[in-house]
Parts: sequence; structure tokens; C-alpha cells
Amino acid sequence: MSQSRIGKLPIKLPSNVEINQSNFNLEIKGKFGKLAIEIPNILNIDQQNDILKINVNTTDRKSRSLHGLYRSLIKNMVIGVSEQFTYTLKLIGVGYRATVQGKKLTLNLGYSHLVELKIPEDISVEVIQNTTLKLKGCDNRTLGLFAAKIRSWRPPEPYKGKGISYENEIIKRKAGKSGKK
Repeated sequence: MSQSRIGKLPIKLPSNVEINQSNFNLEIKGKFGKLAIEIPNILNIDQQNDILKINVNTTDRKSRSLHGLYRSLIKNMVIGVSEQFTYTLKLIGVGYRATVQGKKLTLNLGYSHLVELKIPEDISVEVIQNTTLKLKGCDNRTLGLFAAKIRSWRPPEPYKGKGISYENEIIKRKAGKSGKK
């Protein structure tokens, strides 16, 4: 049995990223923040200059899957602290608006009340022309969860396409009712 195909790929570190490893904890610092992860004891991390390699001690099926998973998680952490992740959400519908006041996002989505969401600490939200939200953050998991939480208030519907959708999301449209003949 061989190693995971994804797990054995090296990770190239940008010049502005710093890595500290102690026991089974890995901390990655960059210009946009600091992220930490706990590594299972079956994995070893070797850093040579600006290349990071993840090696696995055993070759059973579970350790191979963890090998690829943790390589992907660490790669996303490196990208996050050096470049940041970005999600763009579009509010499509008559009267749909968004505003940011401090650390609170207020959405007007056609309900009888305003929807107010607390913005997590490591995420920044920018509103463009009242109907486009640009979310930025270094942790891809929390950023994706927050974007999904916003979207869950009004997922796009298939008839007119109204709702909150991701920037390049394709919404399968359905034909409405046809008139009586």
C-alpha cells in the first residue's frame, strides 16, 4: 500500500508565513492572522526551507485518509493566513438590502422584521451597493459556515431566482404555471 496521493504533495510556504510546531500542535502565522490545529500522532511534519511535507507512520486505510485530510487542512490554513478567503453573496429580490453596523450585519429580506446576525471576530463583511456582500477571513471553515448561515435565511428559489445566492452559483430554473387555454 502506498501513501495518500494528496497527502504526499508538498506545501509551498509563502515568505510571509511562519510555522511553529510543538508536540502534536501546529500553529501558522501570517499577515492576516494566526491559525492552529492539532495533528494526530500518526503524522509527522517536516519543514525544509519553504517546503512543508507531511509523512505518515503507518500504511493502514485510516491513516492514509487522515494523511490527505490534514494536508488539505494545513494547505487551506497557509492560504488563509497569507491571502485570505473570499465569499461573495448576492441578494436578489425587490427590497432586499444589507447593512453593517459595527460587528452586526442587518438584512432586510422581505420578512416583517429585520434579520440581525453577529459577525464572528475573524471575519470582515463589506456591503457593496446594498445588495452584494463580500465576506473575507483567514479560516475557510468559519467563513463558509457564516456564509451558509446568511444564505439559509433566503435560499434562492427556482421560479424567479429570488433569494441569497453565492456569486457564481447556478440556480436551476423551473417553468411556472402555464395559463388556462
